[in-house]
Amino acid sequence: MSQVSPTLEGFRAAFRRPTLTFAEIAWRWTLGATAWALLLFSFFEYLNTLPVTHADAALLSTRHPALVGRALTHILRGSLNRVVLAALLGALALSLLWIVTASIGRAATVRALLDYFAGRRNVADDSSAETSEKVESLSFRWLVGLHFLRVATVLAALLALVGAAILAGFASSDANPQPGLAFILFLPLASLICIAWPMLNWVLSLACVFSIRDGEDTLGALAAAVTFFRERLGPVLAVSAWTSLAHFVAFSVATTVVSLPLSLIQFAPSRLVIACILLVTLAYFAVVDWLYIARLAGYICIAEMSETVPASSLLPPATSPTGNVASLQTTIDRDEPILSDVPNLAVET
Repeated sequence: MSQVSPTLEGFRAAFRRPTLTFAEIAWRWTLGATAWALLLFSFFEYLNTLPVTHADAALLSTRHPALVGRALTHILRGSLNRVVLAALLGALALSLLWIVTASIGRAATVRALLDYFAGRRNVADDSSAETSEKVESLSFRWLVGLHFLRVATVLAALLALVGAAILAGFASSDANPQPGLAFILFLPLASLICIAWPMLNWVLSLACVFSIRDGEDTLGALAAAVTFFRERLGPVLAVSAWTSLAHFVAFSVATTVVSLPLSLIQFAPSRLVIACILLVTLAYFAVVDWLYIARLAGYICIAEMSETVPASSLLPPATSPTGNVASLQTTIDRDEPILSDVPNLAVET
């Protein structure tokens, strides 16, 4: 039996099913455009709430740094509460929108990849019908719960960073300021947080596959994801490593291409340079979404392979002392003395 490479199967699935990438781009970019629109709308609405007197306008018209700073201080005084409240409401709205949109988008892409690999394995119609019924009977709340946990991990990571900064700040006081020591204490704590959060986020994103495929609840999907990672550590790391390497190559190419129009900003029109940078950025994001689909397809390929490998293929064939392959004995020898019901028969023989 030929060895199947989950990494190659993932890239092959992403090539053969470009609609999956378009679906991923659709919900991700729609959410991103909504976030940018909400941010710009909130910014302009915030500017409209700022009181600007004639004295402030006169100070701004002087363009003197000290006078302009005094005018801005007077204009922005007392507006921090509105900024914090608007940021909290915007973050809450975007989080709820992301939870619902990501649940719908992930259900669609994983379902399509499961159908793709089922067709690659030539699964019978009754098995496909059973899988379809299992997927259709999946409760939407489990996916919502997983994505809610992903949002909660982001909030926990931010609060942990703030707590680490507060703890590190205790090393430096007003009487004895030591900013270097505080930074040295903050750096390892921040590093641990920045390592733990991506790992938790990755496990939660992987758990969505098992929630959709097996109909697991939130905790069951997390347990299945951890078990899957522990039992299939090598293939999972291989898929993650190759897709991460491809992501790094795409990032390097994108930054190199972006630097070209930036070097011509003194000679080319500024609008043309900005348009080129936006096009390269959008192309980079599209490639990243395609790589995510390839990595997700690789994980699903590993999960499907682990179920189709027969148990007998995992056992090496028994060999006789002469070197020939011997057949395995599947029956019990009733004449074996140890199986007799007569006491001490094995000792007497």
